Parts: sequence; C-alpha cells; structure tokens
Amino acid sequence: MGLGVRWTLHGDGKTPAPGAVVRPDERLSWPRTFGLGAQHVVAMFGASFVAPVLMGLDPNLAIMMSGVATAIFLLATRGQVPSYLGCSLSFVGVAATIRASGGSSAVVTGAVFVVGAVLFLAGLAVQRFGARIIHAAMPPVVTGAVVMLIGFNLAPVTASTYWPQDQWTALLVMLFTGLAVVCLRGFLSRIAIFLGLVFGYALSWVLDRVFGKIHTPAGGAEAVDHWRLDLSGVGKADWIGLPSFHAPSFEWSAILVALPVVIALIAENAGHVKAVGEMTGASLDDKLGTAIAADGAASMLSTAVGGPPNTTYSENIGVMAATRVYSTAAYWAAACFALLFGLCPKFGAVVAAIPGGVLGGITVILYGMIGLLGAQIWLNAKVDLRNPLNLVPAAAGIIIGVGGVSLKITDNFELSGIALGTIVVITGYHVLRAFAPAHLKTQEPLLDSGTSAYDDEAARNPDEKP
Repeated sequence: MGLGVRWTLHGDGKTPAPGAVVRPDERLSWPRTFGLGAQHVVAMFGASFVAPVLMGLDPNLAIMMSGVATAIFLLATRGQVPSYLGCSLSFVGVAATIRASGGSSAVVTGAVFVVGAVLFLAGLAVQRFGARIIHAAMPPVVTGAVVMLIGFNLAPVTASTYWPQDQWTALLVMLFTGLAVVCLRGFLSRIAIFLGLVFGYALSWVLDRVFGKIHTPAGGAEAVDHWRLDLSGVGKADWIGLPSFHAPSFEWSAILVALPVVIALIAENAGHVKAVGEMTGASLDDKLGTAIAADGAASMLSTAVGGPPNTTYSENIGVMAATRVYSTAAYWAAACFALLFGLCPKFGAVVAAIPGGVLGGITVILYGMIGLLGAQIWLNAKVDLRNPLNLVPAAAGIIIGVGGVSLKITDNFELSGIALGTIVVITGYHVLRAFAPAHLKTQEPLLDSGTSAYDDEAARNPDEKP
C-alpha cells in the first residue's frame, strides 16, 4: 500500500464540478493547491500560536512541529484522513497548573510527552480491539465531564493573569471576537480567533498612541507602567533561524496532572475522524486507531524537542467543508508553510508580543468554548443527567476540577484540580455502576460523538426495530 503522496488531477484542476468534491487522493492545480495550503495555515493560526504562548512555550517551535506532526499523520493514515495537526488547547490548563506549582517548561513538556505515549498506546489498543474499548472505559458522561472540567479549570488564568493587564482592551476584544464567531460566514468564521487577535493588536497600538502607557500588572503581581503593545523584541529578532529546543523533564506530580487530557484527545480524534468520513463519503472507522496513534507519536516527537503536543484541528475541517476540497496535497502544502514560518524568529517575536489584554478577551471565549464542548458531548449522546448514576460522578468531578480541590496523599504528594476531578469522574462512574440497582442501568450509555454505531447486532439487522 502506498503512502498517500500521489494524487490525480481533479477535472480541469481549477474548481470542483457542481455537486462534486475533491477527494483525498485528488488535487487541483499546484498553484491552487498551495493557495489552499496557505488557507489551512491561516485557519490554524489563531489557536495554534495562542496555545504555546499560553503554555509558556516557543511559538516558532510550535508552528514548525505542527508541520512535522501533520506530515507524520498523513503518512501514518496513508493519505486517507485529511487533517491538520496543531497545538492542542486542551493542555493549556495543565501547563498553568504545573507552572503554578513551580514547574519549568521542561517539566511541562515532560508531562505532556507521557500523555502522547499513552495516546499512542490507546491508538494501538483501538486498532487491535476496536473503538468499543473506548466506549467501555469512557462513556459519554465521563468524556463530557472531563472535557468540561479541563476547560472551566482555566477560568482563574483569565481572571487573574490576562484580564487585569488591560480590562478595557480585553472587553472590546471579547466583544469583537464574539461577533466574528457568530456573524461571519464561511471561512472567515473559522478564523474568528485569528481576526480577534489582529483586532486586539491594532486596538492596543491605537490606545498606546492616544493614551500612552497603562499602569497595570504586566505578567507580575505588581502594577507598573508599560506599553500595551511592546514590539521591541520584533526589531531585534532575526529573519531566519532555528527555534529554541529543550529536553523534557519528568516529574510524577506533573504527569498525573496531565494524564486526564488523554480523554479529551481521544474524544477529539474520534469526532474529527467521523466528521471527515461523513464529508468525504468514505468509512474511516477502521482508521480511528491509526489516527489516534499517529497523533500520539507526533506529540511525543514534538514534546521531545521542547514543543507543545498536537491534535487534529476542527478549524481545518471547517475549511474543507467550505471549499469541498479534501485533498491531502493541500495539507502537505500547509505543512511546508508551517515549517517555513517556524524558521523565522521574527514571526515568533510578533506572536510573543501579543498584549495581555488581548489574550484576556480571547481566552474568555476560548476557555469557555473548550468547557462547553463537554456539554456538547452530553447533548450528542443524549446523556440523561436526571439519572443519579450519571449526575453524581459528573457533578463531583467537575466541582473538584474547576474549584481546585486537593487531596493530600503524603507530605510531598497531593492530587488536585484536573487530575483529582478526572479520577473521581472515571472511578466514581464505574464503581457506582457496579453497585447501582438495575433500573438505573436499563438505558445503555450511547456512543461518543464522533464514533460510529459499533453495535454489531444493529449493523447486521439495520431494519430491525428495538
């Protein structure tokens, strides 16, 4: 079997015929293909360079490794699953928690490296035993609760770190980004976060020119006079150069904080593979394990050199839906562009100069959206929260995760926040289910959003009514 790097020309190579789509193994003319690749890069920019900034990692390295990760993913899936892998926002809360306890960038990437390894092994397990294994261990009530607590756990970061740096800029950026998400259509709606960042940049520059410096905390606890937008680092940065690399460092306390994110990544990959399959009209269920394993392997490589973890991006799936072009050639072009951006330190300096107030406005929406993805999983799977078997573990885990409740095990080790909340949700659900009366278990849990109907009996008898 080939590696999926050969494409046939679709039609005249200009535009898809009415009602037709450009399949993964097809392409348009090379100029159009590279144009689509550039469009994919713009679509992933918003989240993919905000995430490493929020995690305290090098944005240049993040962009460069996203290109490498995408290439690995395309090769592993043999060009059958068109997807872009960018920096995962699911780890922002993990990084904030690790750094709050004194962890360095090396400790952050070390913890995330282990998550990538676990994700890789999970992908191999799905390849061997099928997607039912995911559902058995993590039904929708569990995945929804874990994704929700991961997102909402980030609220204090916005409230205490970013928003106070420039509250009025944060408010205006929040309003602009919200309007962009809701009111814009097509491709523009997919890059609403990016547009919000551009708006915030321009607004901060104008406010500096009109009102001068602002007296607020700027990355520290004490208020100081500072410019909203400081571009001094951009002028000093070179046009061409390698990003900064570092080796990971491993600490058990940080690893335990990061491990719950595996659940969110599996849910993301399952949903994205299913979405791509529906758009392309091809059954990709047999590729789910490969996709998860490829994501894990790419994340391991990225974090091994000091970069952030990666995951498939819904923004780029939206671009495919808008253009009806599912060609993996466009993703190879996007990966090449990302590599070039990663080798431009001046680009990284521009990203690093994003004002704190701008991040405050962006993260209010972004973190909330991450949390509410958990609610979307519940809705898609029709999780009944009137059932105490579902309600109790989810309620307890979310409050522990969001509130930062801690459990001291020894003088030097404690569980708290995301890690403790996830343990409570998973173990609580399965333990309660083991002891629950039969009438609470009559409704079998539905499959995660993004996974197909793995009920073999239903597959054999599609016309049979329950």
